Amino acid sequence: MSSHDIRSAERPSPDQAMVDVADYVLDYRIDSAEAYDTARYMLLDSLAAAMLAMKFPECVKHLGPLVPGAVLPGGARVPGTSYELDPVQAAFAIGTQIRWLDFNDTWLAAEWGHPSDNLGAILAVADYLGRKAQREGGTALTVREVLGWAIKAHEIQGCYALLNSFNRVGQDHVILVRLASTAVAAAMLGGSREQIVTAVSHSWIDNGALRTYRHAPNTGPRKSWAAGDACRRAVTHAIHAVYRGVAGYPSALSAATWGYYDVAFKGHAFRFERPFGSYVMENVLFKLSYPAEFHAQTAVECAMRLHPQVAGRLDEIDQVAIETQEAGARIIDKTGPLANYADRDHCIQYMVAVPLIFGRLTAEDYGDEVAADPRIDALRARMAVSEDPRFTRDYYDPDKRFIGNSVQVFFKDGSSTEKITVDYPIGHRRRRAEGIPVLLGKFEAAMRGHLPGHKVGAILHAIADPSRLDAMPVQEFLELFTL
Repeated sequence: MSSHDIRSAERPSPDQAMVDVADYVLDYRIDSAEAYDTARYMLLDSLAAAMLAMKFPECVKHLGPLVPGAVLPGGARVPGTSYELDPVQAAFAIGTQIRWLDFNDTWLAAEWGHPSDNLGAILAVADYLGRKAQREGGTALTVREVLGWAIKAHEIQGCYALLNSFNRVGQDHVILVRLASTAVAAAMLGGSREQIVTAVSHSWIDNGALRTYRHAPNTGPRKSWAAGDACRRAVTHAIHAVYRGVAGYPSALSAATWGYYDVAFKGHAFRFERPFGSYVMENVLFKLSYPAEFHAQTAVECAMRLHPQVAGRLDEIDQVAIETQEAGARIIDKTGPLANYADRDHCIQYMVAVPLIFGRLTAEDYGDEVAADPRIDALRARMAVSEDPRFTRDYYDPDKRFIGNSVQVFFKDGSSTEKITVDYPIGHRRRRAEGIPVLLGKFEAAMRGHLPGHKVGAILHAIADPSRLDAMPVQEFLELFTL
């Protein structure tokens, strides 16, 4: 990929892709009211996902210091806990909370991912800096400034994902969480353009995590803390570049033989559909009703609508036909035994079977107790999943970004239900007016399910007025979520 002589020790100019990221995080002025409004809801939705995850011991065990006693009084807090940690470990903990239940926002394109994963790094660094400023008489970041950094992290991750498929080369999408969080965290720490490029170069040199833990026969819970791990690594790179002055690697991407393009991306440079702006935050998808892998969200909606017609006739079902997008067919069409929670919440057949049978889909429905119901696997065995080319076209259309699915049930007597089709879920931009009340309900229920009543009251008061919330110092906002 590089015209630079591999034998020469002369340092080349930094790769343009890294410079463009640094220029964007330092210089771009966000003037989209819609982006800020959506970011505010994204923050609440992510904190809701984090509080809901606190009901799961497997998540909670990841949230403290890496080794017992390694706390940092006055450091970054972990919402819903009493932990005060260094910003690196706090980034891991917060990112893990937000991601654990697969219930935070989503971005789907050539690469899929969850841009609010970046809040792990952003909130940890913001709280650390805010509390430090409070002690030293400085100026802390406001919630609005945090929203601005989140918009930029969403944009970096999402714009890379539009045309560049990391999953096609076996790498997990959290590589883009690490990229976006590294750039934004370095800027938040006061990094110069050169320091941000340096941090980003280290992020690329890390290469990418394999997707092994997301796919049969190895699906497992690492997928629920992989984004937290990316946030942790990102803050490490940012601190190294800004506070310790480590050297950068200007052709980390393009170096012949040894650069990321040649090693990991089949020799191809990255492609971009649009310049960085605020497009991703404006179009991000919220998971509001069901903690389900997003390619199946509309399939769950279809199944919920069919539940009254089929719940009493389960033994009479001959086949359940599911039509989905190419990406959905490729990553969540899964047959055979499902070993654990992580296996089930990435199986479209399981995510359709549960609502057809029970008329619901909750995080608890992926647990062993519900999964032991023999009706679920019996119904999965009668399902046929196929791609609908229209769903695939609409999925990649930049003016639509649909995630369509259809479900139809056929009975042994030759009768059938109607074919239910949903092109885009309630969390889609085109259904914002319908979705925001659901999002706020999700948020309040999550807070009441984990935090004391006086904390919940203070939180609801703080978020009731967007201008008041925006003006809050971030450490005061996060104090509301601590125990």
